[in-house]
Amino acid sequence: MHPARHWTEEDDGRLKCTLCPRFCTLREGQRGMCFVRMREGDRMVLDTYGRSTGFCIDPIEKKPLNHFLPGSPVLSFGTAGCNLACKFCQNHEISKSREVDSLAHSASPEAIARVAREKGCASVAFTYNDPVIFHEYALDTAAACREAGVRSVAVTAGYICEVPRAEFFPAMDAANIDLKGFSEDFYRKLTGAQIGPVLEAIEYAVNETDCWVELTTLLIPGENDSQGELEEMSRWVVDRCGPDVPVHFTAFHPDHRMLSHQRTPLETLLRARQVAQAAGLRHVYIGNVHHEPAQSSYCSGCGEKVIGRDWHELSEWRLDDTGHCTACGTVFPGVIEGPPGRWGRRREPVLMQEI
Repeated sequence: MHPARHWTEEDDGRLKCTLCPRFCTLREGQRGMCFVRMREGDRMVLDTYGRSTGFCIDPIEKKPLNHFLPGSPVLSFGTAGCNLACKFCQNHEISKSREVDSLAHSASPEAIARVAREKGCASVAFTYNDPVIFHEYALDTAAACREAGVRSVAVTAGYICEVPRAEFFPAMDAANIDLKGFSEDFYRKLTGAQIGPVLEAIEYAVNETDCWVELTTLLIPGENDSQGELEEMSRWVVDRCGPDVPVHFTAFHPDHRMLSHQRTPLETLLRARQVAQAAGLRHVYIGNVHHEPAQSSYCSGCGEKVIGRDWHELSEWRLDDTGHCTACGTVFPGVIEGPPGRWGRRREPVLMQEI
């Protein structure tokens, strides 16, 4: 049991978690909604520190991050639990797990950083479930990675309070934040959360830290894919975050508690991309489908294809080592350092016990 941060004691003796906007109040032995933060005596603890559901080397594009060290391998891991209740969760075996025994892979922050470096990974990703709920483990691992010269990546829904977010995002080198929809009604009914804290976290990460940020919206037919909602969301991103923040629209498939909904048609994703581009966003992608033109990157200056992508495999590369278009010299926003990596589409499981 690792000591947890961000909690207060209430007048009635309960402990109130102030990590995320759920503000769970706990009596002895009770767990928060996330399942992994609990009360032990007169303190809050995190019971998944140093334990994971597994480690795997992925392409960075799978996070998805298209403007952060393209083509490079990333050591990915997660724990159990989640602080949202998304009815459409496509990773619910992990994020909705209530079995601590499923955390069979043990690794200290220092071991993760060491293995990432030994395996040639440019970064470590906190993913599969939301790193916000294993805040202390993620921060310690990010510090160990920084010491080892390895970058840190967060894949998160951004449901975090103001004080801990000021610790979390500055510790990360890149983040993909899920903007799950653009209405309070959608968040309330389908995620059990509120949209306000998420928007605040996105603005903070983009405008007040050096963390590179990309956004992802899973489009669910009939729920968050209307023309009006897409236009409103796209204008918000341009106005509050700028036109160079990459946005990914990804396809929903029936899962978890939304098995009766249809898959997202390709036409819906392409329409959303057009809406976002018309609003002024310069780098808009679609995912979970095969469509090379809408998965590739283009120069905002001359329109040249600067990074070709077929699924997660890179093809064309027309950027110099500092990230400028070789045709017109326009800077390509993101983190580009030298030539692209060559990891490709591979996924390589890593057994920490054997290293």
